[in-house]
Amino acid sequence: MTDAGNKQTSATENGRTELERNMESRHLTMISLGGVIGTGLFVSSGYTIHQAGPLGAILAYAVGSLLVYCVMVSLGELSVAMPYAGSFHLYAKRFIGPGTAFTIAILYWLNWAVALASEFTAAGLLMQRWFPDSPAWAWSAVFIAVVFVLNIMSVRLYGEAEFWFASIKVLAIVAFILIGLLAIFGAIPIAGDDHAPLFGNFASDGWFPNGFAPVFSTLLTVVFAFSGTEVVGVAAGETKDPSSAIPKAVHTTVFRLAIFFIGSIAVMASLIPWHRAGVETSPFVLVFQSIGMPFAGDVMNFVVLTAVLSAANSGLYVCSRMVWSLAKERLIPARFAKTNFHGVPVWAVLFSMVGSLLALLSSVIAASTVYLVLVAVSGLATLVVWFSVCVCHIRFRREWAREGHSAGELGYRAPGYPLLPWLAIVMCIGALVLVVLDETQRSTLYCMVPFVICCYASYYALERRRRRDEHGDD
Repeated sequence: MTDAGNKQTSATENGRTELERNMESRHLTMISLGGVIGTGLFVSSGYTIHQAGPLGAILAYAVGSLLVYCVMVSLGELSVAMPYAGSFHLYAKRFIGPGTAFTIAILYWLNWAVALASEFTAAGLLMQRWFPDSPAWAWSAVFIAVVFVLNIMSVRLYGEAEFWFASIKVLAIVAFILIGLLAIFGAIPIAGDDHAPLFGNFASDGWFPNGFAPVFSTLLTVVFAFSGTEVVGVAAGETKDPSSAIPKAVHTTVFRLAIFFIGSIAVMASLIPWHRAGVETSPFVLVFQSIGMPFAGDVMNFVVLTAVLSAANSGLYVCSRMVWSLAKERLIPARFAKTNFHGVPVWAVLFSMVGSLLALLSSVIAASTVYLVLVAVSGLATLVVWFSVCVCHIRFRREWAREGHSAGELGYRAPGYPLLPWLAIVMCIGALVLVVLDETQRSTLYCMVPFVICCYASYYALERRRRRDEHGDD
C-alpha cells in the first residue's frame, strides 16, 4: 500500500508528468501555518470576541483547535502511508468512490481559486494605505505576477517563499503576545490606565455577556479560520522523506496554531473591552495603539499584506496540484499533467491562474450573482474535505487490518484511533447543522447542493464518454 506513494512518476508519450520531492520539513510546517494564519486571525478574531465575549471566543477557538487536531492526525497517517500530491481526492477515490473524489477535487479547487481572487484584490487595497493615489488594480497585477513566478519556477522556490511569508506572520504574533502579556501585568503602561489591567475584562460584564448561544454561532467562523491546515496533505507528494517530515509538521502546526490563536485571543480580550472589538479595525491595531506603539497601523498593514500574499501563494499551489492530479487520473485533458524540468505542472498553474482571474473579474462585473454563488459554493469545501479525510482514515485502517497488518507497522500511527476521526466526523456534521440553523449561512446550501449534484453528474458523463472512446479505439 505504501509503494504507490513513494514516487509519483508516469511519463507519457507527450512528455514528463512527475513532480519532484524538493520540499523540506521546515517548508512543510510553515506552509501549513501560512495557510491558516491570515485575516481570520488578524481581523475576524475581533468579531468573534464581540459576539461570543472573551471566554466564549476562547472556547470557540479551543473547540476549533480540537477539530483541527483530529483531522490533522488522520491526514498525517494517510499522507505517510500514501504520500500522493493532491491527496484528498485520491484517498477519496480509493476509500469512498471516484465520483466523490472528483467532486471533492473540484470543490477544493474552486475554494482556493475564489480565495486567490479575493487575496489579489485585498493586496491591491492594502497598498493604497501607502500609495493612496495609485490604482488598486495595478498593485493587484504586480502581485499576480509575483505569485505566478514563485509558483512556476520550482517547488523549492515556492516552499522557500512561503517559509519567509509565514515566518513574518509568526514573528508578528509572537511579538504581539509577548508585548500584550507585559501590558496585562503592568510592565508596559496602557493609555488611560494607572494600574495593570490583568484579566478584569474577562468578567466585567459576566463570563458570557451575550449568553452561551453565540459560542455556537461563532464556531462556524472559527472553523473556517482554521481552514488551510490540510495543505500539508497536498504538499506530501513533493516532500523529502515524508515519513518523518509529515508527522513533525502535523504536530508542530496544531500545537503552534492553538498557542497563537488562543494566546492572541486571550491577550486581546484582556486589553480590549469585548464590546469595543469588531471587524472595522484589527484588534491587533487596537492593542498596539492602546500601549502607544508608533506606526501601529503601518506595521499591521505590512503584516496583513504578508498574510495575503502568503495565502495567494498557497492558493495557486493547491489549485495547480489539484488540476495536475485530475489530469493524471485522465478526468481532464492529460496536457494539464505535464511538468517542466523543475517538476512544476506549468499548464496546471496557468489554468488555475486563469480560473482565479475569472473569479476576480466576476467579483467586479457580477458580484451579486456569479461571484456570490462562487463564494457560497466554496465556503463549505473545507468541511467537506475534513469530513472525507476522516472517513478515508477509518476505511484505510479497516483495509490495513484485512490485509493482515497491525497498527504498529504504520510509518506514522495517528493517536487516539478510532475516537479522534469519529469525533471529527461528528464535529463536521455539527458544523453543517449550524449552517442550516444560521440564517446568514443557510443560503450557502442552496448553492452548494445543486453544484455537488452537477459535479457528480459531470463525473459520470465524463466516465461514460471515456469508456466509449476506449471501446471505439479497440
